[in-house]
Amino acid sequence: MKREIYKHKANKADLRNDLDRDIESFLARGGRIINVETGETALESSAAPLRTPIFNEPRTSRTPLDEVVATLDERRKMQLKRTPTPKRGRKPLPRKRVIYDDFGEAVRTVWSEE
Repeated sequence: MKREIYKHKANKADLRNDLDRDIESFLARGGRIINVETGETALESSAAPLRTPIFNEPRTSRTPLDEVVATLDERRKMQLKRTPTPKRGRKPLPRKRVIYDDFGEAVRTVWSEE
């Protein structure tokens, strides 16, 4: 039995076959497929029809927000001008450093607090 290393992506034919199998099993279990006429809707007729917001109305003027944008920009500038208070950290711990000679051999070790 050969085991696949990777899972292949389903192509259109595979998807179509899967869909056909699902439809056949649905119909075999007693399901029915009802055709819906073009233009038919599930919305009740007493309800108002949906408005489509597609360029049907005349162009409206926009509300100028220059003052609002200016105050937001000023607030942002004030936040950027603040400098954080320096935190007092611990002293750096001494670290062991190895000093090498010209040939790359270790000569000695030194403790430094850098």
